[in-house]
Amino acid sequence: MEDAHSHALVLVAIGVLFLGGLALDAFGRLVHVPRVTLLMLLGAVLGPPLLDVLPDAIAAGNPIYTDLALTMVAFLLGSSLSRQTLAAHGREILLISVIVVMVSITVVAGGLYLLGVPLPIALLLGGISAATAPAATHDVIRQSGKTGKFVTNLTGIVAIDDAWGLLAFSVLLTLAALLVGNGTDGGAVFQAFYEAFGGIALGFAIGIPAAFLTGRLKPGEPSLVEAIGVVMLCTGLSLYFEVSFLLAGMVCGAVIVNFARHHERPFHEIERIEWPFLLLFFVMAGASLHVEALMALGVAGVGYCVLRFVARLGGGWLGGRASGLSGQEGVLTGMALMPQAGVAIGMALVASDHFPDYGETLVTITIASTIFFEIVGPLMTQYALKKSD
Repeated sequence: MEDAHSHALVLVAIGVLFLGGLALDAFGRLVHVPRVTLLMLLGAVLGPPLLDVLPDAIAAGNPIYTDLALTMVAFLLGSSLSRQTLAAHGREILLISVIVVMVSITVVAGGLYLLGVPLPIALLLGGISAATAPAATHDVIRQSGKTGKFVTNLTGIVAIDDAWGLLAFSVLLTLAALLVGNGTDGGAVFQAFYEAFGGIALGFAIGIPAAFLTGRLKPGEPSLVEAIGVVMLCTGLSLYFEVSFLLAGMVCGAVIVNFARHHERPFHEIERIEWPFLLLFFVMAGASLHVEALMALGVAGVGYCVLRFVARLGGGWLGGRASGLSGQEGVLTGMALMPQAGVAIGMALVASDHFPDYGETLVTITIASTIFFEIVGPLMTQYALKKSD
């Protein structure tokens, strides 16, 4: 009977959150605040940070559910990398994404070192700063309804910049290990490369047959069952083989959109159902916020947030200029890439496993900065989209 009651409470809570999400969406449009930020604040108010009235199944988060939601986002971002888009904007997307990652690492690591942070920690935090939040950025773009060159570039950059970040982070792990005398820490480096390249390989392995097999029952686009089946297969195999489900989903989406010539809109069905998943994902993220971490930021944590903010703007400007865009468009692109989420925390946990002496510092700063950038970042993305006209 107790299980039945707990299950009933979970269903009631989900129903209330869905309806509340609709109200917040409408409210956000009135006050011009991204629904991502409002949903995270709702999760924080109803969850352990404040009232703690959410059922544990929601407040504690569900890795399977959240990973599935993020894989959907990765699929949709990957589907934006069509041949036509890459032919028209590929140079801009690649240059800006690489330069923003490199500037973030250089500015954050160098700035923290000048502030007195030990070099190994500064390097690791520099690598962590390169991570973004695809789900938050994608949802702000969808909510804005904006289209055009700026949105096309931003969507493409968000789709691939975490791949560059993971690869750069693996190199920084090696440098940090050399500095503290742990040899090359080959296990950490291998795991980082395995996660990145394994996710890419899995995306191709699923995407190639899916490109030719899906969409045959209903000409023009895959059915809902086909679309969800591919997403779940991609998520499940990524978790089983312990590779990046974000990269696997992104690559799979890019492969299908480029090779499925009989499709008109390969992921139309996913677009129709992703919002309920993302709504709960953002509420869960808000409920899991550790407010006390913000109080423990310290000089290094505040420095990290300020340096990452500056690095995003500077990297966007430099990348924009290198790719032939105006300085203003480059700065706005960097501003739109401000959100930071779970990938950064994953990097911090990997680093703390291999450098236990630095683990508490790395995780505390990363969690606290993620709270800051997940709440403030979407506001900056929204502002950048408005100013990109």
